[in-house]
Amino acid sequence: MKSHISLLQSVLNELGTRCCTSTTRDWKTITRRYEHEGMSFLTISLPKFCEDLQKGLSNSKVDPSLFAGYAKSGELPRFLGGFLDRVFDRLSGRLLDVPDIEAIYSLRQITLLFSKVKLPCSDTRNKAAIAKYVKCEEDVRLKDSSSAPLLAAWSQVALFAFGNVFQQVDEDIYYDRILPKHGPGTTADKLIGNGKFHQSEWTERLEYLFPHGEFLYPSWRYFGTSPVHLLEPGEERPVKVILVPKTLKTPRVIAVEPTCMQYTQQGILESLVRAIERDNILSKLIGFDDQGPNQDLARQGSLNGDLASLDLSEASDRVSNQLVRAMSHQFPHLFEGLDATRSRKADVPGKGVLRLSKFASMGSALCFPIEAVVFLTTILLGIQDELKRPLTRRDLLSLVGKVRVYGDDIIVPVEYVRSVVDKLQTFGFVVNVEKSFWTGKFRESCGKEYYDGVDVSIVRCRRMLPTQRRHVQEIISAVSLRNQLYYAGLWETAGKMDTALKRIIPFPCVDPSSPALGRHSFLGFDTEKECQFLHKPLVRAYVVDARPPPSFLEGSDALLKWFLKRGEQPFADRNHLERAGRPKTVNIKLRWVAAA
Repeated sequence: MKSHISLLQSVLNELGTRCCTSTTRDWKTITRRYEHEGMSFLTISLPKFCEDLQKGLSNSKVDPSLFAGYAKSGELPRFLGGFLDRVFDRLSGRLLDVPDIEAIYSLRQITLLFSKVKLPCSDTRNKAAIAKYVKCEEDVRLKDSSSAPLLAAWSQVALFAFGNVFQQVDEDIYYDRILPKHGPGTTADKLIGNGKFHQSEWTERLEYLFPHGEFLYPSWRYFGTSPVHLLEPGEERPVKVILVPKTLKTPRVIAVEPTCMQYTQQGILESLVRAIERDNILSKLIGFDDQGPNQDLARQGSLNGDLASLDLSEASDRVSNQLVRAMSHQFPHLFEGLDATRSRKADVPGKGVLRLSKFASMGSALCFPIEAVVFLTTILLGIQDELKRPLTRRDLLSLVGKVRVYGDDIIVPVEYVRSVVDKLQTFGFVVNVEKSFWTGKFRESCGKEYYDGVDVSIVRCRRMLPTQRRHVQEIISAVSLRNQLYYAGLWETAGKMDTALKRIIPFPCVDPSSPALGRHSFLGFDTEKECQFLHKPLVRAYVVDARPPPSFLEGSDALLKWFLKRGEQPFADRNHLERAGRPKTVNIKLRWVAAA
């Protein structure tokens, strides 16, 4: 397969055959638009076409304002008209009584195939993302003042729902049961791998609750063996705001935390998540590591129409620190712990160092769980307003299987959606109307999409297609894409990718459990020889080689790492004192490997 446009052509033709419709004119439109717009047509324009499609499905009718920029016949665009005619009536634009779900899936697969390709944005789009980050901070400040009269009611609901959880975390901090740990990513002070166990900076705010003598040394015997600089609030290192590639439309904004902040945030995170998971009700309303319940509820909502799926824009950047302080103020140690581990300033490219009103940006270990707590509290406040009475424990129990929060993916009953959306907007959150659904039969949550109970989730190309063996990341992504296409039933396209990949690397058929970069098949796997020791079938194939960079650790710092280990099992990597951290490069190596 020579290019992305060839891949799209193959998918278009295969889905056209599946839906018994001609795609000749569609392909002419794609090639003409691609010549003029380039990759932006595949990554921005086509996904916009899908957004309009989903609006039509949600409203049960194609509005005249939809599908702008495409020639129309009747109420529908001519482009992809063969598929659209199986979903909507061309003359009236109304949704058919029995729309073809296969055509809905095909339209989504064609238009969203390249919606998530990881490409660097233009300087203009990068600057716009930074400006949006700063504007978001200004919006948070404005909402802090306008929503202040509702804080008492909001904090009362937070106390009702999370009082027991907050009490447990408060006690963990008071009785010194917080066990910190280091995350795998980079930090603002550029410590990586095992180097994080030799910190030289701590803050006075942290020192009050988390003395560095207890957190940076294996025991008080080693106190003072390495100098630690205690930073006053004005001297604290700000988070470093960076941009990482996400899509051609917009980059992802990340705030890189200082090591000492990330280290202690992880400890509070563990305590908070553990307390929520112990609660019989809250553990069913909030998820941290399992998206399945959200996906199941989205399927139920698409089938019965009783549940809505909501998505929030810039969710983490809009969680006000004022809300976090209001919900925790009755638990002094939790209140001080959240404040001490929160970075107050951000170093924004081109804008200098700004003081933050948000609780934390993406990059803080506490960002994900705290935003989930804040969103659920706001949802419960909206439901309480709809009921026109205070919530009871029985009400909370009745919401199990109807309300679920996973990050910024939210499921709520349709009967409460207006009140919930109103309350979310009151506290400064922006509901993404392009990805939120409460009418019609389409629902989306946590990477899964459903129409009338049928899974219409699609396969996405994540990187540019490889042309040479040195394109390692692209090869790994292309192998994954090929196998996803195969499982999606797009076998002709998968076969063409087989041909293209075989020109670059050996591409044998392997079992999904094999570490080899190979193709998956329902018909079994290849065997080129047998292992003389284990008698396993072997194939000669490439495997991913991603080794942590050299990072030596010894002495008291190595002892500290051992004391911070979770569980009774030994370290999984016997060389963890010699290599640690995220791999700087990823390679592939050719060797004999188990086929299954």
